[in-house]
Amino acid sequence: MSETIRVDIWSDIACPWCYLGKHRFENGVAAFQEQHPDVNVVVESHSFELAPDTPLDFAGSEVDFLVKHKGMPAAQVEQMLTQMTEMAASEETVFDFSKVKHANTRRAHRVLHLAKDRGLQEPMKERLFRAYFEQGEDMSDPDSLARLGAEVGLDPEEVRAALDSEEYGEAVDRDITRAQMLGVTGVPFFLIEEKYGVSGAQSAEAFAGAFEQVLGLVRGEETVQK
Repeated sequence: MSETIRVDIWSDIACPWCYLGKHRFENGVAAFQEQHPDVNVVVESHSFELAPDTPLDFAGSEVDFLVKHKGMPAAQVEQMLTQMTEMAASEETVFDFSKVKHANTRRAHRVLHLAKDRGLQEPMKERLFRAYFEQGEDMSDPDSLARLGAEVGLDPEEVRAALDSEEYGEAVDRDITRAQMLGVTGVPFFLIEEKYGVSGAQSAEAFAGAFEQVLGLVRGEETVQK
């Protein structure tokens, strides 16, 4: 009889640690399931906006945003992004900050909720990350989002309609409110079995270890209940 571990993940498309953390998490799941092929890991992604104050028509790079809107020294930003790029490359994740167009991600989060309704949330999330960090796509541009959605199987007209949808806007807000209630102040954040929190882009080994611990606890609870 197969078992299931549920994981809820909060992240933002414009968050490099979320992109790297996604790949580390997936590697951790793969390692865990090699040892426990009978255990399914069910994932649901949730919205979190790191910079909701970004103007919808913001035109600039990641460096521009961090320097002008966050007040960070340009040299510090450049060094930080270089280190991030090198570390990610060692784990087969690509960042090209020379192409990144910093954007308000609220529309992208609405698209992710549409994709969830169509059973395409995970491929849509991966495509948006890759488009943002590798290809310099604008996450607030309707044409770009419609095209990217179509690439993973969404109807581009449904994508366009979702961009200003109150229903999907409320879904984004519910995700953020739940994160705040959990005390989440940064992402990525992983909630396992609605009880055990893991913050940050931990290593694949750390994720696999967390699943092992949770599985032991779940099995222990089942034994006690029996």
